[in-house]
Amino acid sequence: PIQVEAGLYAIGAVTPDSALLLTTNFSLTYYTVEGEVEASRVPAYIGVVDTEGTSVLTAFASDKLNADNVTAFLNSDDVKAKVGHRKLILPGYISVMSGSLHEESGWEVMVGPREASGISKYLKTVWQGA
Repeated sequence: PIQVEAGLYAIGAVTPDSALLLTTNFSLTYYTVEGEVEASRVPAYIGVVDTEGTSVLTAFASDKLNADNVTAFLNSDDVKAKVGHRKLILPGYISVMSGSLHEESGWEVMVGPREASGISKYLKTVWQGA
């Protein structure tokens, strides 16, 4: 399938303090991020926003991934019930969205790596040092 269902996915033995990474519901993007999180062995949540099955850059460029729909996701009952902090790891390629997302959501927006291959190192160094 080209799309995965939007929602909150737990990878590993997550706790309310586990990292929350954002991605889109394009299946290739999701499964790449999921694989990197699993390989890191750092339990984390992956927040999947419905962008009609488009990749991060395509969704951002076409305004299918914006501060409004990410804030709506962050305010969802699932996120409120499972995530005990207000820190979101945003894909590095859309770091330009971090300011408006912080203003709208009130969450601390951490800019993650540009490529999924950097997720493991990021979770082990930046996240665990936060």
